[in-house]
Amino acid sequence: MQDTIGIDISKDTLDCFQLSSSKHSQYRNGKLGHKALIKWLKSQGATLVVFEATGAYHRSLEATLARYEYPFVKVNPRQARRFAEATGKLAKTDRVDAAMLAKMGAVLDLPAQEPKSENINILRELLTARRALTKDNAAAKTRSHTTLHAVLKMQIGARQKQITLQLKQIDKIIAKMIDGNQELSRKFEILLSIPGIGQVTAFSMLIEMPELGTMTGKQSASLAGLAPISRQSGKWQGKERIQGGRAFFRRAMYMPALCIIRHNLSSKQKYDQMIKRGKPPKVAITAIMRKLVVLANVLLRDDRKWTEKPT
Repeated sequence: MQDTIGIDISKDTLDCFQLSSSKHSQYRNGKLGHKALIKWLKSQGATLVVFEATGAYHRSLEATLARYEYPFVKVNPRQARRFAEATGKLAKTDRVDAAMLAKMGAVLDLPAQEPKSENINILRELLTARRALTKDNAAAKTRSHTTLHAVLKMQIGARQKQITLQLKQIDKIIAKMIDGNQELSRKFEILLSIPGIGQVTAFSMLIEMPELGTMTGKQSASLAGLAPISRQSGKWQGKERIQGGRAFFRRAMYMPALCIIRHNLSSKQKYDQMIKRGKPPKVAITAIMRKLVVLANVLLRDDRKWTEKPT
């Protein structure tokens, strides 16, 4: 069993627990705290750091661990909570969670993740900001239809113009960063060659799923949360459904799937066949989304652009 260190991350602190020694330690969640943490990690000799994905709070720690080449694994908070419940740990405090994460890494023998490049981390931050602006724009558009006062309408209009400008700025920065990286630039070209995939979707595929091109088709569909999960017990057979995976990426694939159904003959035929067999439209669209992800994975793996098959 490997020696692990669990880290519970909050806005201000990092609570650490080493499994082999049962030692607790706490550091500030900032540059000075990260520097002290790295020094402590090196002195302990543990083989793996385990922490939960906590949005903005974990990213700087992840970047620090990657920079110092310290093995780590980032786990889904839901999976961590299920592990805690399965092992009878119902209490939830920072110290308890850190110990639970260390135990989870050792018991499940979790493999270390491949560190993402600094570029990918920056691109992900830009993409997150872009999503927030898109959400703000949708909210502003809704308010513009319901607001009656002229001054408020003027303010909403000004905000929409500001959002449009900020989106263009972010898109320009993302495109420049991709263009400046030979590997990302080539992958971007390949993704844009796929029918239904536009610039924004290609951004999302590159940034949210950098593993594309290194997996099997089933693995890529599963990572995207598009692989159907069977539910069966004895004679009971439940409906298959999708769950887990990378939700933001999955949502980004919805509109391209609709587009390809309308404009690509083979995809439209597949969709129509599923509808004729009695499948709900949502299930049929999910199948097309899965097909797009698997196709992108194959093209990136083979380093080739999409070409239409001769009829």
